[in-house]
Order: sequence, then C-alpha cells, then structure tokens
Amino acid sequence: MPYEIDETHDPNLESWVESANDPATDFPIQNLPLCCQLDGSFAGVGVRLGDHVVSLADCLVEAENHGFNSKFDSVGLTDPFRAATQFWSLTPGQRMMARRAVVAMLNADSPARDDISANSIEEGQVGPYIHPEPFDDEMLKVGDYTDFYASVFHATNVGSMFRPDNPLLPNYKHVPIAYHGRASTVVPSGTDIVRPIGQQAPTEDGGSPGFGPSKLFDYELEVGVVVGRGNELGTHIPIEEAEDHILGLCLLNDWSARDLQKWEYQPLGPFLAKNFATTVSPYIVTMEALAPFRTPAYERPAGDPRPLPYLTSDANTAHGGVDITLEVHIFSKQMRSKGMDPVRISKGTFKDMYWTIAQMLTHHSVNGCAMQPGDLLGSGTVSGKARDSRGCLLELTWDGDSFSDPPVLVPGTQRTPIRLPTGEERKFLADGDEVILKGYCEREGFRRIGFGECRGIVRPARQI
Repeated sequence: MPYEIDETHDPNLESWVESANDPATDFPIQNLPLCCQLDGSFAGVGVRLGDHVVSLADCLVEAENHGFNSKFDSVGLTDPFRAATQFWSLTPGQRMMARRAVVAMLNADSPARDDISANSIEEGQVGPYIHPEPFDDEMLKVGDYTDFYASVFHATNVGSMFRPDNPLLPNYKHVPIAYHGRASTVVPSGTDIVRPIGQQAPTEDGGSPGFGPSKLFDYELEVGVVVGRGNELGTHIPIEEAEDHILGLCLLNDWSARDLQKWEYQPLGPFLAKNFATTVSPYIVTMEALAPFRTPAYERPAGDPRPLPYLTSDANTAHGGVDITLEVHIFSKQMRSKGMDPVRISKGTFKDMYWTIAQMLTHHSVNGCAMQPGDLLGSGTVSGKARDSRGCLLELTWDGDSFSDPPVLVPGTQRTPIRLPTGEERKFLADGDEVILKGYCEREGFRRIGFGECRGIVRPARQI
C-alpha cells in the first residue's frame, strides 16, 4: 500500500484557522479533502479546512516562499492544482508532498500565521489563499461512471426478496458485479432530484405495462471511488498497484426507481431506473488522509471461494478495507415546516464490503478497459447484517431477515414502514423528502475526519 501514517496524521496537530480545531468539524487539518471552485474567489483545486477553503496552488506558492516545499516547484507541480483536469494523474508521493507542505503552512506553529491574522480570517476577510465562503455546490469533474454491487449483505437481502431459494447468483462470490452508469447525470450535493417517469410491470399476467411517475422511489447509500491515474487501452491495473491509481473517496447516492427497475432489469440490468440522477458529495477524502482508518479486507466465511489470483494480494488482504461509518438521515417537507431536525434512519460501515476498492478497480481494467483520470466507481449499496444498517428503503422496510438462523425470508411486498417524528410513514420516498448521507472515520489515537454531506430533495415528476 502506498499510503502511510506520518506526521500529518498527528492527532495533536491544530491549525491557526480556528474553525478547523472544532472537535465537531469534519474538516480538521488532518483531513484536507479535495474540492473544486469554478468561479468566485478562485478557480482551481482546493482543500476544505474547517469552515474555509484553501486554494492549493496559491498555498503551495506561499509554502515555497517559506521554504516548505523546495522540491515541489522544482518538478513543476504547482500548476496542476490550478485546474481539476490536470492534477488527477499525480502520484501518491507527489500528493503527499503537497499535503505535507499545506500542513506545514496551516498548522498552529507555522510562521505563515504571521502573514495573515487568524482573527481576520475568522471575521470573514479573504486572505491570499484562504477563502471564507465554503461551497457545496461544485464538484471535481467526473469522467466515466460505473456502479458496483460490492456488499454481500445487500446482494443477499435483495436476492432473498425475489429468489428466496437462491439469493446469490453463482458468479457473485467470484467476480465484482457492476453496471455502466451515466456520467452526464452525476450531480453535486444539493441538486434537486425530479421523480423519474417510466414503464412499470403489468399488474396482471399478460397485461400491458403501466407508465408514469415511479411509485417506489428509493435512495442507495454508497461510497464513491475516484480514479486518479488511469491506464492505457489494452493494459490493466494490477491489484498490487490499484490503490496507486485511486485519488480518494466520496459519498454517493444512487437514486433508484424500484418499480422501473423490476420491469426492465432482465436481461441486461439497470437502465432508466438508475440513469436519471446520481448525487455525490463535493469533497474527496484522499487516500493519504484515510491511512489511519484502513482495515483488513472482509474475511470471507469458510466455504466461500477465494478470489482468483489477479484479485488477490497480501497487501489487499491485510489493509484493503476502509473503516467509514455511514449514516442516512431523512428530512421530510413537513419536518422542515415544523422546524424539526432531520432524523437518522440507518447506520452502517464500509469495512464490511465483500469486494475492496482495489479489487473493483483491478477487475474493471483487467480486460484492457482504459480507466481515465476522474472516473467514478460506486461501491453499490452499503448494508450490514442488522436491519438498522441496511442502506436503502427497499431493504430497510423489508420484513425478512436473510442472516437469522434459520433465515426469515418473506416476499418483498411485506413491509413495515419507517415512522418519522411527525407521525408520517415511509415505505419509499415521498415528494419533498430530503435524503442526507453522512460519513466519518474514527479510531483511537487519531483525529476524527468526515466526508461532509450528500443531500438531495425529491421533487414531483414533470408532466408529459
């Protein structure tokens, strides 16, 4: 693994930008997630720090002036941080060099704090590279988009609803399953989501399909994997090198119309049920920042097949997992009108994924597929064994239990709705509902870091 724990992960580090020292912030100096500003105070790549955004290119120029990164300018690496399309292909070593320089500039003991009054920054005055207005409506440009199905708990639950005697198809434990999505409909957090329209299954055998707005509209709690360096067409990315090609992770909501999906998914998989919108959070938490929160890959039960050699490495087995706590919150229109807070409806963990991020990327490229800088891979719905860790309403309201002994498997139509504080009930999403995804990493001896939020409000279907 190319990512190591070093001085930038020191839990005692503080910044002279005071908002980064708030114990509740997702964005302490130990995090520094990437983001993009396309207009306004600066254009280019930045990092989020507390309540502020730091222009990477401008900060690194200042770091050079202070002697913190003499090697950085000598290899011509400040310009890539002025445009989101240029810095993807930097190596982990080059990105770590930039991270160390930024930490050196922004930590509480830095002589750079004398250049700008920390108080003036907190009072809203714009410094030469610190920008007080955080933005959450921009994102780094997405190239292609592929969505995986990497949680065995999610796959087993969904399979159990429709195939109780054979929940997992024979290939699931041998190959990371995925479908190719639409990059054109990947949207930033905060974008409204219009309820999709399409065909739905006939209500009786031999009948005609229905047509209209989706009645079974759902979210999917996922983690996005952002590709940094790509590979040439006809080559592949070996498992030992896969994480060297990953820039970082974000939150992802793969909105899903379950009634459209049920009718169209055979024989070629998802289409209109999924391609209308995918929401991503605006911040990419880098692999460097995630180094303290790595875990072993999911331990496969006895009797499960071992991955084929091209999907196996000692490093991936030992450190391929990432311990991210993931939450889903619902905020209905009625709750907003009453001044209530959003309510958490599920909580799970990313470390229980059956396939690792390295395995997903390696498998995607093994046939010679050219991965491009900025490509986005969705993990698939993140679900656990417990009912309250299920990552979508399709599972969360289902009354079956795939993992009890013996399993309790009931048809997918038997559901208990979730109940909101207003007394409203939900089996699937209603117009006006806002879905809020949150993620964070915690480990004793290290500073908690977060992913921010991934939000979207469901709006009524358009008229046809």
